[in-house]
Amino acid sequence: QVRLVESGGGLVQAGGSLRLSCAASGPIFSINTMGWYRQAPGKQRELVAQITSGGSTNYADSVKGRFTISRDNAKNTATLQMNSLRPEDTAVYYCNAEILRYGFTVKNAYWGQGTQVTVSP
Repeated sequence: QVRLVESGGGLVQAGGSLRLSCAASGPIFSINTMGWYRQAPGKQRELVAQITSGGSTNYADSVKGRFTISRDNAKNTATLQMNSLRPEDTAVYYCNAEILRYGFTVKNAYWGQGTQVTVSP
């Protein structure tokens, strides 16, 4: 069974930093895109950042220059370094990965359980 487990959320003051990690485990043949999404209360889930297996990245305009996504393909992990955090970054952050399992020919999208990030003014 494929699982994504996030860690690293918490409470931080505005201007501070947090580092989120996501580890994928299970019968994984390959991982295409890994990404981070977030959902604030009363709002839709939105893309924060994505990274392909080749290292190409994509960021939401609201986090460009402040957040950095990276991954370790050998360890099936992704990291989101968040700097200069703002109160509007407060949300539950979810890891997402497009994974091809052993014995399958179609990739599926998997989600982590989410980790809370709270930024105080």
